[in-house]
Amino acid sequence: MAEIIRTNLGLSSGRLLQFFRDGEPHTKAELANLTGLARSTVSLRLDPLLALGIIGPMTDATSTGGRPSARLHLKDDAFVVGAVSFGATHAQASLADLSGKILVSIEAKRQISDGPEVCLRWMTSELKYLLAGLGIQEDRLLVIGIGIPGPVEHTTGRPANPPIMPGWDAFDIPERVNREIQAKVLVDNEVNMMALGERFINFPEVENLIFLKAATGIGSGIIAGGMLQRGAQGTAGDIGHVRTLVGTDVACHCGNFGCLEAIAGAPAIIRRVNEAGLPIRNTSDLIDATRRSKVEAIRAVRQAGRDIGEVLSTCVSLLNPEIIVIGGSLSSAGEHLIAGVREVVYGRSTPLASENLTIVQSRDSKGEIVGAAVMAIDYALDDATIDQMLEAM
Repeated sequence: MAEIIRTNLGLSSGRLLQFFRDGEPHTKAELANLTGLARSTVSLRLDPLLALGIIGPMTDATSTGGRPSARLHLKDDAFVVGAVSFGATHAQASLADLSGKILVSIEAKRQISDGPEVCLRWMTSELKYLLAGLGIQEDRLLVIGIGIPGPVEHTTGRPANPPIMPGWDAFDIPERVNREIQAKVLVDNEVNMMALGERFINFPEVENLIFLKAATGIGSGIIAGGMLQRGAQGTAGDIGHVRTLVGTDVACHCGNFGCLEAIAGAPAIIRRVNEAGLPIRNTSDLIDATRRSKVEAIRAVRQAGRDIGEVLSTCVSLLNPEIIVIGGSLSSAGEHLIAGVREVVYGRSTPLASENLTIVQSRDSKGEIVGAAVMAIDYALDDATIDQMLEAM
């Protein structure tokens, strides 16, 4: 990036801020060297950022002799972002600082089927409550990142025919939120948020990652070249509706037949276990049965892993990820699901694509809420966003 910026003598304050996102302090002399700008020009670009309060001097500046260099750093507590996660039957609202640290959270039982008015009213009320509890003014809340359990057009924040979210289709979420809180609102599906969170928490150095959520539904989030890939309309990673080689006569709620979700999602596995003579009612029963080494449950879960692996092997050939992370409620079945995935992926993928490929269980249940915060922070600290804030000043 330094080489590109060195040629840009019209470097804005927002662009200059990007150098501070590595978490390290910088002096004006260092920035002048990195950008090729005169120190006086660097000072002119830094002054608005200092006035905004988003950067500030380090308190422990030292030097080897003479007057200490004034080292500046990104102030993580200058602003906050909102991070919100809606599930089918629960919701969580949080505030995070600019480093991605979750400062405070509140969780509640909340049916997504109650509709957008009820759910978003709860969300805005709780965010205001959390802000008041920390003594933070609402104008210090820059961005709100929201994850929902359904497809969404990210550019508009409108859900697109979400199957378990009646009343949400094409609903203008940002407009509704802005009636009560004036902040930028970003909306994405929950699996993308999980992918962002998993990478941020556990695999920050990994540039190419696939996060797969296996639960009632099946979906994936794709990180390629260090960037979340949403596709043209935000549906990238929707592997739950890829047609499989088996179960082609099994109907899916999307209207097609043979979708991966229809044969390897939790309801399909539970049905298969019941047909094998082991009565279970829900995913919790299924996980319990695998932990008690019930053969019927283990066989069904392992086969679901193989079915998922069939689709993932194609993804490996197309995307060449370094790591595949398996999350969602079915990942709690331990190695039974993942063993089935590995069996097929390693067997079907080319040696070059799979020799360094790691397939692991998700390590953190907070991935979705952290991912929503990461999405919000990336927007808040983007050079264009910062320059717009400075213009408004």
